[in-house]
Amino acid sequence: MSPALEALMEGCRYPGKGAMKGGVMLEPFVHQVGGHSCVLRFGEQTICKPLIPREHQFYKSLPPEIRKFTPQYKGVVSVSFEEDEEGNLCLIAYPILSDPADLENKEPSVDGEPKNKLVKWGKKKPSGLLPENERARQSRKEEKGKSNRDDKAEVLYYSLEKGNVVPQIKHNPWSLQCHQQHLQRMKENSKHRNQHKFILLENLTWRYRVPCVLDLKMGTRQHGDDASEEKKANQIRKCQQSTSSSIGVRLCGMQVYHNATGQLIFMNKYHGRKLSLAGFKEALCQFFSDGRVLRRELLTPVLQRLREMRAVLEACESYRFFSSSLLVIYDGAPPPAPSRSRPSRGGEEEDEEDDDEDEDDDEEGAYGGRHDHSSSISPMVDVRMIDFAHTTCRDYGEDGIVHEGGDSGYIFGLQNLISILSQLEEHSND
Repeated sequence: MSPALEALMEGCRYPGKGAMKGGVMLEPFVHQVGGHSCVLRFGEQTICKPLIPREHQFYKSLPPEIRKFTPQYKGVVSVSFEEDEEGNLCLIAYPILSDPADLENKEPSVDGEPKNKLVKWGKKKPSGLLPENERARQSRKEEKGKSNRDDKAEVLYYSLEKGNVVPQIKHNPWSLQCHQQHLQRMKENSKHRNQHKFILLENLTWRYRVPCVLDLKMGTRQHGDDASEEKKANQIRKCQQSTSSSIGVRLCGMQVYHNATGQLIFMNKYHGRKLSLAGFKEALCQFFSDGRVLRRELLTPVLQRLREMRAVLEACESYRFFSSSLLVIYDGAPPPAPSRSRPSRGGEEEDEEDDDEDEDDDEEGAYGGRHDHSSSISPMVDVRMIDFAHTTCRDYGEDGIVHEGGDSGYIFGLQNLISILSQLEEHSND
């Protein structure tokens, strides 16, 4: 185990007994808005997800020019499904000794703070924001991916009390559903195999008090080269019936807090698939709004980031990012009351503890290393590529198909997204 990963785990050790001692108890990651893989919280600045060999290979070998557009890769852990003395079900992560993947770590952020509150699954389900009738529907019928879609609202609205909204935001309904399904699968599999490899990745939401997250499925094609005929046909149908085929991008999930109205909004992927082009544009307006007006100051840095990403991908020979997503994240927390303290880029006061973080941010932060210091209240916005389970390039020797040139479908989606957001930016000036 590399010194960096050892330090990372040391800050999150679970002081349990028996097999659990020395491991890290994984918690639900509450800001997952799309996808179907279970994403778990390893520490304040780190998440983990089940290891998929192709995605693992991508993170270990990605070119430097792409690295600033992806979450930071931090290594591999072994996760087991265990019960504590009270019978609660827990997922515990342990280091994998002498795993060569750990040697790939490059200056990962170390989670220095121990967990104050441990979350356990089993006898008690986390209720979070789910109303009683919605909670009742989160039943065991959801096994094997059956989510009772006809019974579930695809767009949910919650009114939060003004003031400190952070304690009121506990569980995104989509992330809770993913956790329950994955936990059930792991519980069934634990009878035969109870060691699962997970990769550790940077938690892109950790800097934000109230993360607003937009998950966009990119490209005109979603199936990988290795997809079965059935899977291929299914993915082609989804693209044709959504905005993926027409503009190369569709909404895969969203959570946004409108500070002006106190409303928290969730949208899931099923809603995203149904959106027309006009509906997709309206969803983008909702995401970049405070509930009353469009926040133009968010659009400028996002557009800058997207244009940089487009230039890099146009020069990225033979890569195909099939079924990959683009995350856009910003802080929806209300701005703090004015004070004499020096304001940060996010509009919040900085204290001495933030100084070290700022030094790191200047190298590779929310703007990918390019911060706008011309404005003292420039918002902190992040745009990253995620999910690489079906990515391919000519360097992957075992792949039978080698593609030429850049990923035209992904680039097509980026260009259309840039055009739509540019139009919003122009209209916001009227």
